[in-house]
Amino acid sequence: MTQQGPPAQVVTVSDRAAAGTAPDRSGPLAVRLLRDAGFDCDDAVVVPDGADTVARAVLDACGAGARLVVTTGGTGIGPRDQTPEGTERVLTRRLPGVMEEIRRAATREKPGGMLSRGLAGVVDGPGAATFVVNLPGSTAAVESAMPIVLSVAGHVISQLDGGGH
Repeated sequence: MTQQGPPAQVVTVSDRAAAGTAPDRSGPLAVRLLRDAGFDCDDAVVVPDGADTVARAVLDACGAGARLVVTTGGTGIGPRDQTPEGTERVLTRRLPGVMEEIRRAATREKPGGMLSRGLAGVVDGPGAATFVVNLPGSTAAVESAMPIVLSVAGHVISQLDGGGH
């Protein structure tokens, strides 16, 4: 019998991908990286931009038992980029150091990396708590950020379960 890793969920936030007018490239990449790291991760869920849809999708993933939720898209400064606003509604505690490191790495690669407004934190629910991280929607950003997320995800989940430092 194969041991399954912690459950994870990827949420792609994109009006165009949700409408079927553009392919979702960042979500499947994040899913593959999570699976390669040992997480039990279904295919990405695609939702349109907007704070309400993001908050609902994150809470749905938490309610389904995800211990890690990674969103891709909607973290920029465009008029429909509201992923941080939706995430902020549901976070119990923020983990700003995670996003500081993701932005630092992204900015080294491309100055526009400093414009990402993504958040990271914890959603405490009636079941287990969930680690939530917002990533930009480009595949380059996902490739750059996922190693950072994965470097701490196991420790975060352990801490949420009462593990030692």
